[in-house]
Amino acid sequence: MSVMNITKNNFQKEVVQSDKPVLLDFWATWCGPCRMVSPIVDEIASERGDLKIGKINIDEQQELASAFQIMSIPTLVMMKEGKVINQMIGARPKSQILSML
Repeated sequence: MSVMNITKNNFQKEVVQSDKPVLLDFWATWCGPCRMVSPIVDEIASERGDLKIGKINIDEQQELASAFQIMSIPTLVMMKEGKVINQMIGARPKSQILSML
């Protein structure tokens, strides 16, 4: 499954109402650690059809970043049935990201 660009306009449909758990990657273009995590998230998306994966650019989606109280990026948020079930801050290796799913 490919990675989706999540915005405030599609958040309700793609994340809250999703029938699959959703991994959200909060990132920004200027963030070096985000650029390290991004290919790992892309790889997980291609391997895990049981998940929906979305990326949220905090500069473009400030309302969503504020709603999730994002203070540091990259931040990965795992959601299920519209609720946050896990969260991880900072660049991490693939094994640690998989362990939070």
